[in-house]
Amino acid sequence: MRKQNIGTINALTRITVGLFLLVFGAVKLVKRPWNQSYWMIVLMSAMKVGEGIVRYCPVTDVVQQKVNHEQSHQSESK
Repeated sequence: MRKQNIGTINALTRITVGLFLLVFGAVKLVKRPWNQSYWMIVLMSAMKVGEGIVRYCPVTDVVQQKVNHEQSHQSESK
């Protein structure tokens, strides 16, 4: 398993907002199940809830790796 890369407050925020948007998307899907944008809201909010639960965000990991790589590359060139 990957190392956790988001803090507790960030995780709780992701869970709270994710659950809110998950319910919002589910309610909208009841009225318009053919609307693909509501399906995207449901999928993305479920992903945010999952990120909050495991406290790991793949996008944050990629950005941190890129920043670390650039910093190490700059220190080598000095």
